[in-house]
Amino acid sequence: MAFIGLIFFALALIGYSSTMRWLRINPYLTWITGILVQIMLLYVFAMLGWLRIGMWVVTSLGVVLLIARLVLGHFGKVAFHYEGLHLFDAWMIFLGFIMALVLFRSPLIHYDNFSHWATIVKFLTYTGHLPGPSDTIISFTSYPPATALFITQFVTFTGFSSGTMLVAQFILIWAASYAIFATLRDRTRGLNSMLLCLTIAISYVFNINIRLNNLLVDYVLAILTMAALGGIFVYQRQPRIQMAHVALFSGSLLLVKNSAAFFVAIIAVYYLYSLIKQPSASHWFKKALRVVVTWIGTLLVGALPFIWWEIHVKLTFTTSKHEISAQAYSHQLSHDGLHGFISIGQQFLKQIFSLGSLSTQGFLALNLLLIGGWAIIKYACHHPNGLLKVLGWLDLVSLLYYFSLLGMYVLSMPYDEAITLDGFERYMSTTVVLNLFIGAIVLVRVIDETFYEQNLAERSPRNFRSIWTKNGYQLASFLIMFFAVIMMYSEINGTNFTNNYNRRTLPVMITTIAKPWTKLNDTKILIIDPHKVEVNTYYAGYLANYYFFTNNATGQATFSKQKTAFRKNLQQYEYVAVPEADKSFTKGMRKFYHQRIHPGFYRVQRGHLTLVSQSR
Repeated sequence: MAFIGLIFFALALIGYSSTMRWLRINPYLTWITGILVQIMLLYVFAMLGWLRIGMWVVTSLGVVLLIARLVLGHFGKVAFHYEGLHLFDAWMIFLGFIMALVLFRSPLIHYDNFSHWATIVKFLTYTGHLPGPSDTIISFTSYPPATALFITQFVTFTGFSSGTMLVAQFILIWAASYAIFATLRDRTRGLNSMLLCLTIAISYVFNINIRLNNLLVDYVLAILTMAALGGIFVYQRQPRIQMAHVALFSGSLLLVKNSAAFFVAIIAVYYLYSLIKQPSASHWFKKALRVVVTWIGTLLVGALPFIWWEIHVKLTFTTSKHEISAQAYSHQLSHDGLHGFISIGQQFLKQIFSLGSLSTQGFLALNLLLIGGWAIIKYACHHPNGLLKVLGWLDLVSLLYYFSLLGMYVLSMPYDEAITLDGFERYMSTTVVLNLFIGAIVLVRVIDETFYEQNLAERSPRNFRSIWTKNGYQLASFLIMFFAVIMMYSEINGTNFTNNYNRRTLPVMITTIAKPWTKLNDTKILIIDPHKVEVNTYYAGYLANYYFFTNNATGQATFSKQKTAFRKNLQQYEYVAVPEADKSFTKGMRKFYHQRIHPGFYRVQRGHLTLVSQSR
């Protein structure tokens, strides 16, 4: 059934993509545009309380669109121009398929999977609606549901598991990555296309804190923003499509995470620049008025889904973690005080100027790359270029993001987490990856402009200045292709390594003692975890809540040595999960209950524990 569901989902995806082609969407943007259209449709159904029906309607619509396209194509009423397969297509298909297989076999490990991202997908899948006030299993109720909706759609037809969720998010990421090739001037040039493939592979180096085997959306924000900016550039001569593109991508980004507002601002600035640069025969005042109305109108349409979400959160929940609220920010600032602000600021500056920081290394590497590229192309190739200007804008983006990130630590994060700059490298990786993509796109276009033959129709293997430049081009293309493959394989092997390394972690161990629960409940469950840090950070509790689909799971690492206290503590719960042996708990059970306990899942009785299932 899962295979049939996968085919059904794939046909729907192809149907939306082919429809986007018919609507004159760039071929390299059709996949991600089709996915975002589905997300928006699912969002409307979810907000109206019809999510379960919406899953079938939206997916079936894609299949219907595909059938219509095939029927009309057969009668010659609809025709599409296909460029054929290029070198980068083979790279994307082959390595993407391998990566998807690896992710399908990957467990979820990262803390935030269980505190929100995987839990919300499980909730949507098995309840069929958005969380309400009584659904306390969802803590971060202000987080928008865009990626969760798409992942839910995928697992609805392919089966719910860690692997299928990861594959769904990878489909979204890979579709957005494919959009980078829309910016190429000449897609037949292997050097340029492989440079972009190498950029995709290198971007995972700066995403190494979470990798692709997690459902966190930091990388998703970067890759969607890149696709949005690429579309604005590609659609400069198609103002209506450009307008719809900006509205769709801006709206989708805002529904991925609240912090996406920063990246939507980048899209808005570039869109305004694009509108101003468009030639017009009208009077300057009419042009300015048209630009302002178009710009504001487009962004307002893009913001409407998020505004709807904010209204929904305000009306549904009295309080919500990480919500956008001036009152919450004021309270946080007054609570920490000036001393707290200064302490966090000092730690922030220390992290930024540390050469051991991965984000700082990425910032410096990009600067060196673009400065070196500018110098070589200008002085060795005698071709003036705007790489330094682009670098200036990218550094400004980094600087502004530093300030916004500092504001988040000061205004919306508890002091204990803020003073340690919790998640700093993960948050900064989004901007580093985005700047890397933008820099690579501009660099590749500048390289293309330095080629001997500028007429794309005249380019052929014979069009080189000399035999030396031809040999140099071929050697460079081969080396770039080699490193693009090696770097992507490095990510694949790295994911495999982390999967093997995590075989003895709590999320994997718990799967050996019990099957996951899929019906939302309020059962009180105690999970025994000998690792105190996992209990103190609520990692064990969040994991148990996700796995057993309850909000009453608790992790515990130490137990009282007094009989009364030990028994009273245990009798609070209905079930006890023991993923791995714990000396304190085992000793207490043997002493006070006269019962030997091995890893397994137990039901709490009045005077003993009854084994429900044991470790496999």
